Amino acid sequence: MIHWLAVIIAMAACLIIIIVRVFIGPGVPTRLVAFDTASTLVVTSLVILAMLFNDVVFIDVAIVYALLSFAMTLYVAKYIQGDKF
Repeated sequence: MIHWLAVIIAMAACLIIIIVRVFIGPGVPTRLVAFDTASTLVVTSLVILAMLFNDVVFIDVAIVYALLSFAMTLYVAKYIQGDKF
């Protein structure tokens, strides 16, 4: 059996580190990487919720969120680089 409290504490610690990096990051690319890491943490949280509640819907939402997050990261990285779309 998975100890859910330990998982929640680890996820919260990771989220705090990510939030700090987003707000005091030295540059825009670093903040983008931190935001992408936060998106990955959200997908991981959805998968953990699917395991906790034994519901497959969370997995579907996690897959869609991961795809949208990937597209957003590519779009913003291209914008930061300065190239035309």
